[in-house]
Amino acid sequence: RNGLFKKAHELTVLCDAKVSILMISSTQKLHEYISPSITTKQMFDQYQKAVGVDVWNTHYERMQEHLKKLKDVNRNLRTEIRQRIGE
Repeated sequence: RNGLFKKAHELTVLCDAKVSILMISSTQKLHEYISPSITTKQMFDQYQKAVGVDVWNTHYERMQEHLKKLKDVNRNLRTEIRQRIGE
């Protein structure tokens, strides 16, 4: 792992490259390296633009669906509460 991160740093310096490495070990521990000249968000934004894929879109759509279901449950519970208190 350390050797890989050392090479990533060398690429950053020698080639003026932007490098990001995410590694998850077998024990689920996260190890990461990102070039000092860029943030993680900027790296993901550039990746999405280069590949033409929105990595957050699917997650956002699922969250929107979940929010809609929760709002429906909330509305139904409020209706039931109003009926029980006689409104």
